[in-house]
Amino acid sequence: MEQIYASESPLQVLLITGLIGGGAAWLAGRGIAHTWRPFWHVIGYMALLGCAVRFVHFALFEADLIAPLSYAADTAFLLCVGCLAWRVTRATQMVTQYSWLYRRTSPVTWRDRPAMEEPAGKG
Repeated sequence: MEQIYASESPLQVLLITGLIGGGAAWLAGRGIAHTWRPFWHVIGYMALLGCAVRFVHFALFEADLIAPLSYAADTAFLLCVGCLAWRVTRATQMVTQYSWLYRRTSPVTWRDRPAMEEPAGKG
């Protein structure tokens, strides 16, 4: 980690990348899923958010603005959080809006409902 974040302390990385960036990535992933946009949109938005997180590190803590390893690490973390938020939201959408077709199998997955099975809460 010292090589990736050479000019930042672990507290700065946790605060900016973890809390602020991670929160923004979660909300962006949810927003993309709520508007029924495809998964690959998350990748583009997280790349832009990674630039914003690097700028905040630079503006607040005088870290290097052009730091490819730091940008890659920040963006990879943001991408993981954004993708997880997108998938959780999409699973909720599918089982809520199409309850007669799908049932939830985990927080991030769903499957087809058997033909004779009634949706929960109906009937």
